[in-house]
Amino acid sequence: MKLNRYAAHMGTRSRIAFKRWTRRLMFLAGGIVVGLAAILMAYLADHAQAAFGRLLAYSPYLALLVTPLGFGFATFLATTVFPNSQGSGIPQVIAALRLPPAASAPLVSLRVALGKIVVMGLGLLFGASTGREGPTVQVGGAIMYGIGQWAPFRQPGFLVAGAAAGVAAAFNTPLAGIVFGIEELSRSFETRTSGLIIGAVIAAGLTSLAILGNYNYFGQTAAELPLGKAWIVVPVCAMICGIAGGLFSRILVLFARGVPGTTGAAIKRRPVIFAVICGLGVALCGVLSGIHVYGTGYDQARAILHATEAGDYGFGPLKFIATVLSAISGLPGGIFSPSLAIGAGIASDLSYFFPHSPLGALVLIGMVSYLTGVVQAPITAFVITSEMTNDQAMVIPLMAAALIANAASKTVAPEGVYHALAKQFMRAAEPVVRTESGPA
Repeated sequence: MKLNRYAAHMGTRSRIAFKRWTRRLMFLAGGIVVGLAAILMAYLADHAQAAFGRLLAYSPYLALLVTPLGFGFATFLATTVFPNSQGSGIPQVIAALRLPPAASAPLVSLRVALGKIVVMGLGLLFGASTGREGPTVQVGGAIMYGIGQWAPFRQPGFLVAGAAAGVAAAFNTPLAGIVFGIEELSRSFETRTSGLIIGAVIAAGLTSLAILGNYNYFGQTAAELPLGKAWIVVPVCAMICGIAGGLFSRILVLFARGVPGTTGAAIKRRPVIFAVICGLGVALCGVLSGIHVYGTGYDQARAILHATEAGDYGFGPLKFIATVLSAISGLPGGIFSPSLAIGAGIASDLSYFFPHSPLGALVLIGMVSYLTGVVQAPITAFVITSEMTNDQAMVIPLMAAALIANAASKTVAPEGVYHALAKQFMRAAEPVVRTESGPA
C-alpha cells in the first residue's frame, strides 16, 4: 500500500517537473523566435528608409506627394485590415496584461503582429518619423503569447517575457530588456517568472548576437562630464527635455482620447484624410530640415552624438513636430528611436549656450532626459542609454538627469504615455470584459 502511494506521489512529481521543464524550454524557444523577428524588423526598417532616401535623391519635394498618400494608405490598412496595430504597440501589451484572455487576445494576436511588421515598414517607406523598437515589443509579446497558449501553467509571464525580449533584441541591450519588463510592463517583480523572463531575454539576445554580431546601438562613446560648472547642464537640459517629453506625451494622449468639438468628430469620421494631412505636415518638416527628420532618427542621433557633422539647430524641433504628426496619424510605429533623436537634437541646440560642456555628454543627457519625459520610466531610460553607448563614465549624470526629467515631465503630463494610452485600449475592451464576466 505504501509502495503504491509512493509510486503515485513520484508519478505526480514527475508530471509536474515535466510540465515545468516544458514551460522553460518554450520560454527559451520563444526568445529565439522573438530575436529572429527583431532582426527581420530591423532589416525591413533599414531597407524601407533606404528606398525612401533613394526616392528623395531625385527631388526632396517628391515627399510632398508620396508621404501624404503613403500615410493615408498605411492608416487605412492599420484601421481596417489590421486593427489594434496602430501606434507604438507597447500600450497594447500593457493593456493585454491587465485584461482577461478574451479581451487581451485581439491586442496581441499573430495577425496583429503580422500587420505591425508590414504597416510599420510601409510607414518608414513613405517617410514616417517612427521607430521599430516599440513595434518589436508588441510583436515579441504576440509571439510569446501565442506560444504560451500551448504551455502548461499558463500565465502572463509569457507576454512580459516576449515584450522584454523584443526590447533586448531590438537595441542589443539585455539589461534594458529586463528592466523594461519590470518597470514599464509588469510594474512588479514576480519571483516565479523572473528567471524565465531573463531566459527569454538571453535567448533573444544570443540570437541577435549570433546573426548580427556584438555591437553598441549608437556606437561606443567615451564622453565624460567633469565635476564642476559643467554639471549645470544636467538640471537645465533634464528639465527642458523632460518638459518637452511630457508635452509630447500629453499631445498623444489628447488625440488618443479624442480632440473635443467638431475637429475631434471630423478626425474620428475621416481617419484616413487626417492621416493624409499629417503626412503633408511631416513632408513639410522634411523639406525644411533638408530631409533629416524622416525615419527612425538613428543616423542623425548617432552623428550628433559622435559629432561627425555640423549641428543643425533646427533638427530637434522639426523632428519633434514630425514625430508628433506621425504618432497621431494612426500609423503603426514606435517612439523610442525618434525620442532619442529628438533629445539629441535639443541637446545639440543647448550646446550653443554651454560651450564648455562636452558635446557628447550633453547629447547623452538630452537623450535620456527626453525619453524619460515621454515614458516616465527613468530606470529604463538611463539603463538603455548607457547600454547602447557602453559609456560607464556617464552613469551617474544620466541617473540624475533621468530623475530630474521624470519630475519635470509630471508637471506637464501626470502619467507616462504608454500607460495612459493603455487605458484607452482597456476602455475599448470593456464590452468584451462585461460579456465574459456575465451579469452582476
